Parts: sequence; structure tokens; C-alpha cells
Amino acid sequence: MARFGIQDYEPDWLNGRDSITAAHGRRLTALAGRTLQHVWLVWDLDADKWFEDAPVLLDFGDERVGIDHQKFDDLCITWNTVDPTRAIEDPSDEDPFNLAWRPEPTPQLAELAGLTLNRVALLEWAGADDDMANGSVAIGLDLASTWLTIFNALDENGLAFGPPDSSYRRHHLNL
Repeated sequence: MARFGIQDYEPDWLNGRDSITAAHGRRLTALAGRTLQHVWLVWDLDADKWFEDAPVLLDFGDERVGIDHQKFDDLCITWNTVDPTRAIEDPSDEDPFNLAWRPEPTPQLAELAGLTLNRVALLEWAGADDDMANGSVAIGLDLASTWLTIFNALDENGLAFGPPDSSYRRHHLNL
């Protein structure tokens, strides 16, 4: 069963920096030096806005990386499984969605297309002692002149532009 009708997308959720590094660290590190061609988002056509529950797709040409968050600390990273040129199917009659992939649907994302990725960091949230988000992992992309952070926005994806928030512990990935 595909999540939200996205063909070939069956997430494998991971928790914590160590499990994410073990499963995806080498491939994320190998993206350094590549050009970000597109950032694809799933767009809710009826509401004319980003559908934050679906993965963010980073297109580096020969590598398409899907980043998806759910719950408080679940993170899924996929490689070359989602094709944004394929239609998103309506997942059910009970809770229908009218969704489609859109490349750079916001001006901030459009500014990122064509930038070279310097490095990837796993960003571990370390807020106040009682912060429910503590330990959640975001993906930080150092794109020379700016950063893109894809973070857990409490059961959906969030995007932040510019240097990562100071409450993140940065763990730069190296080969």
C-alpha cells in the first residue's frame, strides 16, 4: 500500500541519529559536491498549499532522496523510489486527497535549484528539558550560500531556510 497514493512509496521509519547514520550515512555523505536540481513537494490542489505529511524529494539528477517525518521522532529516507513525474493516485474514497508533485513551488525553494551541496548534517534537537521534540533528527543541507533544514514539525515535515536553529546539535556526516 502506497502512502497518500504516492506510487512505490512504502516508508521504513527509523528513530535516532545512530540508526539513521547506520542506514543512510554513507549515501547522504556521498551527495556532497552534487548540484541540487529540484526540491519537489506534494501539493494539495484543492487547498493550493503544501501537503506537509508527504515526503520532501531532493533531486540531484542521478539520486532522488525522499525525506519524511511522522509522529515525534520517526524519519524515513528513501533512495530513487519515488518518481515525481508519476501521478499521485487517490488513496481512498473515505478521505480523498487531490495531490500532485510540484518542483520548487515557493520562491525560497526556487532559489535553491542549481546550488551545490557542501555537506549533509544530521541535526538532533536539544531543546528545554521537557521538550517533547528532544532527540528528533532533522536533515540539514549546507548549500554553500544557505542551508535547507527538513525537520519534524510534530507529525509532519517542516522546512527552514538559513543556518540551523541553535537548539540543534550538528552532526556532520563524513566518509
